[in-house]
Amino acid sequence: MLQSVLKNPGDHRTLFAIALPMIISNIAAPLLGLVDTAIIGHLPDAIYLSAVAIGAMAINFVYLLAVFLRMSTTGLVAQSFGADDIHSQRTFAVHGLLFAVVLGVVIIALQPLILWSLWQLVSASDALQLLATDYIRIRLWGTPAALSMLVILGVLLGRQQARSAMVLVILSNLINVILDVVLIIGLGMNVAGAAWASVSAEWVTALTGLFFLHRGLTLQLRHFKQISLKVCKDLLTLNQNIFIRSLVLQLCMAVMTAYASYYGATTVAANAVLMQFLMLISLGLDGVAYAAEALVGQAKGQRNAARLKHWFRLSLFWSMLFAVSYSLLFLFTGSAIIRLITNIPEVIRVAESYLPWLIVMPLLAHWSYLFDGIYIGLSQSKAMRDSMLLAALFGFVPAWLLTLSWQNHGLWFALSLFMLSRGVWQWLLLQRRQMLTLTS
Repeated sequence: MLQSVLKNPGDHRTLFAIALPMIISNIAAPLLGLVDTAIIGHLPDAIYLSAVAIGAMAINFVYLLAVFLRMSTTGLVAQSFGADDIHSQRTFAVHGLLFAVVLGVVIIALQPLILWSLWQLVSASDALQLLATDYIRIRLWGTPAALSMLVILGVLLGRQQARSAMVLVILSNLINVILDVVLIIGLGMNVAGAAWASVSAEWVTALTGLFFLHRGLTLQLRHFKQISLKVCKDLLTLNQNIFIRSLVLQLCMAVMTAYASYYGATTVAANAVLMQFLMLISLGLDGVAYAAEALVGQAKGQRNAARLKHWFRLSLFWSMLFAVSYSLLFLFTGSAIIRLITNIPEVIRVAESYLPWLIVMPLLAHWSYLFDGIYIGLSQSKAMRDSMLLAALFGFVPAWLLTLSWQNHGLWFALSLFMLSRGVWQWLLLQRRQMLTLTS
């Protein structure tokens, strides 16, 4: 395998023409997110950091449930791109955008239910609950734009326009950081300032993304009148499995913040700091996975099983290298990164005690991120759903319940085992269903 991977330098350049812009943007996103968290983390009370952590957890839970918008769009557009079918690419873009806007409006209308559900799960003081509630109410106004951006990124990645996707990701985070400084530090708006900064960034970036689609697909308003009920039905069928997959994933991730609240505000704040490491891990590894989505989808559209297997091996090679690099980075600079994020002594002390989990996490998790990319490129939504359910039921849940006495260490252990078991189940299903042969 290693010999076949290394003998094609041109294919490495092709992969990195997609992966590198996404790696740059996906590393830039959490790095700028570190600035975002650091601004809140340097306010005089840990309650502000805890409020943003809980509020962002709720918003991210909602947004990441809708990640099927990007995943399904990327796979379908990549296959249409491989078949050189511009009409289908435009059709999937239009239907995805309309679905995103409608879903965004529905989520805004469900604000009372979202808040009620959150406070049934999270234990918080009255002051913390008030701050987090304000944050969530403001952030929800950005939902239509944020969900539209998922579709836009899906189209761009499917068409292998990774540089345009990189521009949008970096633009969003730069606007967010600049407005954080203005609203939080300059105007003293604290948690509300952080929320309005994010909403503003979401809307500006979505409008910029629509311009990119207009330029690349000659997308115009008249195309939004050409709605097909059959395409809508097909998309709903594809997306329901990815939705279940995303729901299970986010339920497991939400436990990390929600259940940690029972261990005190300091533990919540420490986990919020360490989640920045996890975001850096996942988004960095996803740079390679995004390339796999586009290239595997293109190979499927061309009905070329040999190229499909080749792109799988090549992306696996680079995913392993990046995982090792992240682990070494966190081993030697983890404590310094924590101190850059916050200067609250008790939060630093608690976060450092859990740092070893983050050092090994890339080695355990990179498999699952890569296989997600392969499954998306193949539009294998049912297999994505099945592997996630199996990993949660036989990985995360028993590990968490059996280590409750470990408190927050138990949560990090359960998350680590969950990430590893996802990769194992994905590999087993990939082999059993012979997906790489294009016969499934």
